[in-house]
Amino acid sequence: MPIADYAVSDFSDGGIAHPVYKRGGGPGVVVIHELPGLSDACIGLADEIAAQGFTVYLPLLFGKPGEWKTLKYLAYVCVSREFHLLANCGSSPVVDWLRALCRKARAECPGKGVGAIGMCFTGNFAISLMADDEVLAPVASQPSQPMPLSGELRRHPGVSSADLERAVARSREQGVELMCLRFSSDPYVPRERYEALRQTFGPAFRAIEIDSSPGNPHGISSRAHSMLTHHFVDRQGHPTREARDRVIAFFKEKL
Repeated sequence: MPIADYAVSDFSDGGIAHPVYKRGGGPGVVVIHELPGLSDACIGLADEIAAQGFTVYLPLLFGKPGEWKTLKYLAYVCVSREFHLLANCGSSPVVDWLRALCRKARAECPGKGVGAIGMCFTGNFAISLMADDEVLAPVASQPSQPMPLSGELRRHPGVSSADLERAVARSREQGVELMCLRFSSDPYVPRERYEALRQTFGPAFRAIEIDSSPGNPHGISSRAHSMLTHHFVDRQGHPTREARDRVIAFFKEKL
């Protein structure tokens, strides 16, 4: 469905403002787009979630809907005050804006709480949002920050220690689970980070890891990265199709 079929409004909080596209009915799910922009593939993911009985909130953090301009937006997020791309071992300011958007979704929608998907450089945002009581179904798809330039950074979760502590506490005290997705050979999502998150959250960590090693049975590239969008294959039995189905089932279970 084209983005023109979504309702759009500006949402402001804490000195930050962005357009938010919205459609559907039912519990709220915030879908946070990847670095290349709010691409057609991301809109397609939002379409499917909405069609499954959810109200989708699709914030536009930069660029225009339908664009795919990785280098242009990489330069933008590197200098923007809203993102701490080059040193984001803590939370970026835009995460607080996303928290407010989740509160808005909770107030406007039925259900037990809100779902949130972060992908690529926003994947870690879903872990930060897990610290908030409104978010009951956080999904971190290919969490790629911080850039894995050292052993320590390869293990770092890319969120502040305060957010991580609160997220872990919610997992233990309230049963909130973190779903985390990764291709096995993804160079941008180190295995060390994925395993550190698995160890941190223990039984509350719902892992979806798809084999992308050389010679894998589905012919997935070893450089595959965007599991739910650009490397998604809508074919029965394909592991990315199964991964998207599991994400939607997670929302239905939790919300």
